[in-house]
Amino acid sequence: MRFGKLPIIVGAGVVAVAIVAASVWLPARGGRSNSEPGVASAAEPEARAESAAQPRDNRTADSVELSDAQIQALRIEAAATHVFAVQRTAVGSIDFNENRSVQVFTPYPGKIIQAFGDIGEEVVKGKTLFTIDSPDLVQAESTLIAAAGVSDLTTAVLARAKDLYDTQGIAQKDMEQAVSDQQTAEAALKAARQAVRVFGKSDAEIDAIVAKRKIDPALVVPSPVSGRITARAAQPGLLVQPGNAPAPFTISDLSSVWLLADVTESDSPSFHLGQDVRVKVMALPQRVFAGRITTIGETVDPNTHTVVVRSEIRDPKHELRPGMLATFVIRTGEPLTTVGVPQNGVVREGDGTMSVWVTRDRHHFARKTVQIGLQQEGFDQIAEGLQAGELVVTDGAIFLSNMLAAAPDS
Repeated sequence: MRFGKLPIIVGAGVVAVAIVAASVWLPARGGRSNSEPGVASAAEPEARAESAAQPRDNRTADSVELSDAQIQALRIEAAATHVFAVQRTAVGSIDFNENRSVQVFTPYPGKIIQAFGDIGEEVVKGKTLFTIDSPDLVQAESTLIAAAGVSDLTTAVLARAKDLYDTQGIAQKDMEQAVSDQQTAEAALKAARQAVRVFGKSDAEIDAIVAKRKIDPALVVPSPVSGRITARAAQPGLLVQPGNAPAPFTISDLSSVWLLADVTESDSPSFHLGQDVRVKVMALPQRVFAGRITTIGETVDPNTHTVVVRSEIRDPKHELRPGMLATFVIRTGEPLTTVGVPQNGVVREGDGTMSVWVTRDRHHFARKTVQIGLQQEGFDQIAEGLQAGELVVTDGAIFLSNMLAAAPDS
């Protein structure tokens, strides 16, 4: 029985020795003993140092925390109220004021002899623009000279008839015939003079034609208005016809011009005749021109669903040129005083929503979804989602949104 028990005792001692050896070996491999919670392994400080070297990810679903260095890249201001004008804008182009622009055609066909003036030159009413060699004028002057000759002849005949009639040298009927002939010749002369006057000849010029019996074939075409030459097609030797385009000259009064704009069908009810407009052009970005709406189209373009709105713009210094691209703004309601944020402080997110970043301690930033309204002079109107006085990022908001959207380091 002893021997039977001896192996059992020895076996128990072997197991105990094995357990002790294992407990000594495991810590040496870097593990931690459950019976000695206060003792750390040799490798644990290394692991802690490596963990401390990793940057902390302080992002949550809609907020971030920045370091002092990162905050320097932002601009943070208290949200303030701004005055936003209730207005409509449209894009158009500058054009001549056709009510003050005249195409100067020749009244009769002919060949241009001389052309005076060039594009951009100022002219006054009555100044000669060009002269033409007109067959119609030649015919009218020939008729005038003939009528003047007949008139002189009948006047002389009537004088002799009166002398003879006084001495009873002719019958009364001959006297009456002489009077009738002279009156007919006088009427024909008046008609001939009037016909030549239609061509622009003055009475002095007509008298000279009659006195010299010499035809002047040059038809003078003067400027019917004062203004600036804006187009010229006249060249010496060019055959011209009344009304045939292009006109030899175009004279325009540029003290005012037109702005022609196509406004959307939905905005058209906001426009009315006589409304004041403010106009800007790309060529003069710092200048604002004043005008008013003079015409609103009666029909809607079925293809673009727009309505033509025409405004007359005052331009006494002749700074606007036809063809310039322009935008005009018109006030359609009373101004609104609401919270406004600089446009750099508003971010369009990937899902199409608009957001701003707010903070209380200038280190922790939270994203807030907002509704924007009007956009004017670099500010977005915040219609909903932000109160005046809240600290908001006004420059660098896109940096925060990108930081939040970036995936955390693994």
